[in-house]
This record gives sequence, C-alpha cells and structure tokens, in this order.
Amino acid sequence: MAEIDAVLARLKTLHPLSIDLSLGRIRDLLEKLGHPEGRLPPTLHIAGTNGKGSVAAYLKAMLEASGRRVHVYTSPHLVRFNERIAVPGPDGRALPIPETDLVQLLRRVEAVNAGAPITFFEITTAAAFLAFAERPADALVLEVGLGGRLDTTNVVERPAVTVITSIAMDHAERLGGTLASIAREKAGIMKRGVACISARQVDEVGDVLDREAEAKGVTLKMLGRDFDAFAQRGRLVYQDETRLIDLPLPALIGPHQIVNAGVAVAAVLEVQALSIDEASIAAGLTSVRWPARMQRLTSGPLPARLKREDELWLDGGHNPAGGEALAQTLADLEERSPRPLWMIAAMMGTKDAAGFLRPFRGLAQRVIAVPLPGAHEAPRTPDQLVAEARALGLDAVAAPDVLTALDLVRQATKTPVRVLLCGSLYFAGHVLALQDGTVPQTN
Repeated sequence: MAEIDAVLARLKTLHPLSIDLSLGRIRDLLEKLGHPEGRLPPTLHIAGTNGKGSVAAYLKAMLEASGRRVHVYTSPHLVRFNERIAVPGPDGRALPIPETDLVQLLRRVEAVNAGAPITFFEITTAAAFLAFAERPADALVLEVGLGGRLDTTNVVERPAVTVITSIAMDHAERLGGTLASIAREKAGIMKRGVACISARQVDEVGDVLDREAEAKGVTLKMLGRDFDAFAQRGRLVYQDETRLIDLPLPALIGPHQIVNAGVAVAAVLEVQALSIDEASIAAGLTSVRWPARMQRLTSGPLPARLKREDELWLDGGHNPAGGEALAQTLADLEERSPRPLWMIAAMMGTKDAAGFLRPFRGLAQRVIAVPLPGAHEAPRTPDQLVAEARALGLDAVAAPDVLTALDLVRQATKTPVRVLLCGSLYFAGHVLALQDGTVPQTN
C-alpha cells in the first residue's frame, strides 16, 4: 500500500461513533494547530446543491487569468485524494498538492489530534487549511463539503464574499426534508457585513435566503433580481446595477453553465481588493476546465470501445436538479446535431434515481445500468436502477461493468450515437481512472 493510502486509511479509523453536526471538534483541532484558518488569503466561500464545483473552477480560472496565485479546496475527489487541495505550482497555477507534501501535512495533523475522535473530512480539512496558511497565495476558493451552517469549512469567520449556487433537494437525511430547511443550512455560510452572491432560486428558497440575510446584516445579490447573466448571439452578457459586460461563452457547456458563470462573475467583481478586470474575466471563462462536467472523452481506452463517429460524454450530476440540467444540455446538443442518446449510469443508493432519470424520458434511447465500484455508501445495484428506469418508461438493461456496456452500445447501433456516462461523481472518478489506467482512491 502506498504511503498516502496508508495515512488516509488510518485517519478514517478516528471517526466518532456518533456524528453530532457541530464545529466543536474542528475548532479544537485548529486551536492546537495554531489557528491556520485565521491565516488564509482572501476567501471566496461557496455553498449550494448544484454548481459549486463549476463556480469554483470559474473563479480559479478568472483569478489566475489576472495573474493571481490561488488555493482551491473542493470535494469529493475524482481519482486521487490530493485533487481536493490545490496550491500554486511552479508556474503559479493551482495544481493538486504533491502527495509527498500531503503525507507530511496529514501526519502533522494526525500527531496533534493525538487519536481523538474526529471525522475524516474534519481532519483532512484541517490539513488543507494548514497547507493554505503556509503557502503564499492571493485568494482561496473554498467549497463547502455538505450543507453550510455546520460544515467544517464554516470556521472561516471573515470570508471576502460568500456564494450560494442553485439549491435543490439533496442530502435530505442530513440537511432536512424540505427546500426551506436545506436553504437555511446553506445560508449558514453568510457572515455579517460580508456580501453574498446567489444563483436564481425558487421562491421558497429565495424567501429563506432573504430572511437570513436580513437577520445577519448581509447584502444579498441574487441572479435574476440584482444582476443577470444570459446568452445572446453567441456571447455571455453580464449586467448589474452599474455595468454591462459583453463576454465570450464559457468553455463548460450547457444552459446551467451560463448561470454558474454569471454567479462567478458577480462574486469575483464583489471582491474589490482583488480588482479583477474584464479581460481576465473573459480569459477565465474560455480557459476554464472542470473534469466530469459534460466532459467530452475523445481518446483513450473507453472511446476506443465505440465507433470512431460516436460521441462519448462524462458528467457527475446525480440529483433531480442535476438531471434536469443535464437533460437540457443533451437536448440542446440533439437539436444542433441529432443522434440517438444512450446512457450508461451508476448511482448511489441514497440518491433519487427516478428524479435524476425522469428528465431523460423521450430523450434517451436506452439506459444501461452498471455497478458503482468503490462507493463509500451502499450503491444501487444495476437491477434496481433498471427497474426504476423501466418504471419511468425508459428502455433499460443491466451490464456487469462499463467496458461491457460500451461494447453493448457498439454492437447494438449502426448509426453514430451519443453516449453519456453519468449518475455519480464516484462513477465519474472510476471512469477517469479507467481512462488513465490508474486505481482511484476511495472517498
């Protein structure tokens, strides 16, 4: 076992017997470490259900286009754990922290924790804050792990701006069974006197965010009300009370990415200390990269299983709102370049599979359900997923693995097809590991 795998496995054994959602454990550990969370660069803190990772990617790209050095904290990882903690590399651009450096950091934090009960996310977040505090950078793009109010990242007391992306039903078992309860948890990252930028929200969510902002003395700016972003004639138009900016369309495709890009533009403009100009914003939108978000796979072992004319796409969306956004993106592609859509899907047992698949009725020709290797929670079996897809009227079959599913597509189709690998970020990581010939680290 590699050294990093051994350390990560050992840290998972510290998990408390019962998880009380609180910030007590992380605060105690950070105090013993000398409060690295108080020595971070200007922080852009992001919560939400869908779009957090994309907004983080836009912010990173725009800041780096302006010449800034950026730290980035995201989760879960796709293939290797060190993807979660990105620090400026030799050329100044953020790269996953070298695994040798990560091992040293984790050992330091482990020694200070001294065997006390703590969650895996808490102790690894402490290591991330230590990495960020000890390396120079101009900004930190910080993504919430789960929720907001009691999320481990919420120990940052004075971010430069907070961001709330689209809120929808997800993690109801942890955050509450209504949109309003989920919105209250996400709004927990708001800080008095710190502006909050929000995506367009349904009324039930918007009302909660407005009330929470008023109670905390927060200026809340919401897409569609206080600023806007929309596609027009092949361009992205951003508009707020003081400016109108003509920008290129973002490199990440889909109507939902117009929303994510607009939120990121509003957030970066809000941080006046960083003073990001329009040219850097434009450069960031076109240079942004974010794996497993409508990512086209054009070479490697997986596309090689299909015919040369076929398209292979990968997306990690996994909840009903993500399914709607993904289906809309595929419908737009179908309108521009018609071809049958085949889906190869794997999902976690806790997710609303029917809600995710429903928007693909009338769009997907067939769903092939496959197992979800290496999942940290109980995955859906392919047979369960097939049953749920068929109950929606979708043609569905099971396959033992991704490679077999791709072979089924090739054997069953004579004209060029569009194939979508989807249903879980963990599945996306498995796919990317197959592409690279590596073994993914479990989340």
